[in-house]
Amino acid sequence: MNILLIGGGGREHALAWKLAQSNRVKRLWVAPGNGGIAGEVTAGGEPVECVPVDAEDLEALLDFARAHQPDLTVVGPDNPLAAGIVDLFEENDLRIWGPNAEAAQFESSKVFAQDFMARHSIPTARAGTFNFPTAAKAFAGELNGRCVVKADGLAMGKGVLICETLEEAEAAIDSVMVDQQFGEAGDEVVIQEFLEGTEISMHVMCDGRTTILFPASQDHKRALDGDKGLNTGGMGTFSPAPFLDDDELRAAASSVINPWLTGCLTEGIDFRGMLYPGLMLTPDGPKVLEFNARWGDPETQVYLMRLETDLVDLFEASIDRRLAEMDVHWNDQAAVCVVMASGGYPESYAKGKPITGIADADAMEGVKVFHAGTKREGENLVTSGGRVLGVTALGDTLADARNLAYAAVDKIKFEGARVRGDIAAKALTD
Repeated sequence: MNILLIGGGGREHALAWKLAQSNRVKRLWVAPGNGGIAGEVTAGGEPVECVPVDAEDLEALLDFARAHQPDLTVVGPDNPLAAGIVDLFEENDLRIWGPNAEAAQFESSKVFAQDFMARHSIPTARAGTFNFPTAAKAFAGELNGRCVVKADGLAMGKGVLICETLEEAEAAIDSVMVDQQFGEAGDEVVIQEFLEGTEISMHVMCDGRTTILFPASQDHKRALDGDKGLNTGGMGTFSPAPFLDDDELRAAASSVINPWLTGCLTEGIDFRGMLYPGLMLTPDGPKVLEFNARWGDPETQVYLMRLETDLVDLFEASIDRRLAEMDVHWNDQAAVCVVMASGGYPESYAKGKPITGIADADAMEGVKVFHAGTKREGENLVTSGGRVLGVTALGDTLADARNLAYAAVDKIKFEGARVRGDIAAKALTD
C-alpha cells in the first residue's frame, strides 16, 4: 500500500522509519519531511520521498492526496489535527488516521479539556479558566503563586509556565495574556495548582470504543539539567518508566482512561487516534496535567524502538474500530532518547550549522538517530530547528540504553549543540 505521512519532526522520522519496515508499505511520502527522513528506504527498497508541502497547508495536502491517492494518510503534528485535516480528508473519501477536529480539542483547547475532566470526574489539579488577567491573578493568589499558567490554545508544547511565587505567576499571566507571548493561544488561560510528585507520559491508542495501553515513559520538559530552565517540546525520554509496574500502570489508566472514554461515548466524541495524557503521580494517586491528541515527541522515538507489532496494522485497526482484536507486542529492552538541541533553544537560536558524525552514531548497534530540525544543503546536513536530533538507543537495561545513547551523542557535532546530561538519571537513582 501507499502511505502519506504528514509532519517533519523527530516524531515523524520515527513514524516514517517504522512504517518503512512494514512489508505492507510499497511507497511512503512524507510532507514535508526532513533531512533524515529523506534517507529512509522501505522494506521493498523504495526510497522514502519527502514532498515540499507544509504540514499546516491543508488544501495543498488535500491536492497532493487527490493526485496520488494514498491508501492511508497518517497525521503526526497537533496543528493540522486541530485545524480539521481529518474531517477534510474524510469528506473527500480519503482514508486517514488521527482524531477529528472535535476530538482534537482535548489538546487544542485547555479549557475544553479542563471542563471535560470536571464533568466526568477525571482526577486532575484544582484549576480555573480566565479571560482577563485580573481574575487570573486573583486565582493565582488563592494558590499562593504555586501554580501552572497554560495558554488555552496550541503553542508547540511551550505554552506552559511553571511558577513558584505570586510574583512569578503574575509575570507569567502578563506574558501570556497581555504581551501575547504565544499569540492568540493566550487569549484565554488555565491556571492550575502546582502538583508535587513524579510526572509520567501515558499513551493509549483508541478506536472510539476501545483503547490499547502503551508502556509508561517519562519526558524531560525543562531545558536544563535538574528540571531547571524554560519548558521545551521535550529534551529526552525513556521507556519503560520504572515508577509504575504493570499493575500500577493499569490502575492509573483505569482511573483516567476509563472515565475519559465513557465521557467521549456519552457526549458523542468519536476519538480515533492517540491520546497522550501527561500524569503526575501524587500521594493522592495519578492526576492529569494535560491531554494531548497525538503521539508524544520524543516519546514516539522510544516507543517505536520497542514496538514489534506492524504499525500499519495498528493504524488500520484504530480507524476500523478493531483494536480489541489486536495483540500488541513490545521487546523487553529499555529505550532512551537524548535530544540534541540548538544553542539558545527554546528561545532564539541560529540555523544552518553543519552537522557531522551521524553516520558514526547510527553505525553503533542498538542506536538510531532520529532527525527533527535538519535539512540538506547540497551534500551537507545542517540544523534547521530548535530540537535538531533525537539520539535513541536500546539496551538490556535502562542503564545500558542510557550509556549507549550518550556514547552516540558524543560522536555527533554541530556548533552550539546542547543536551541535558541527566536523561533517565532519576529512574536509576530513586
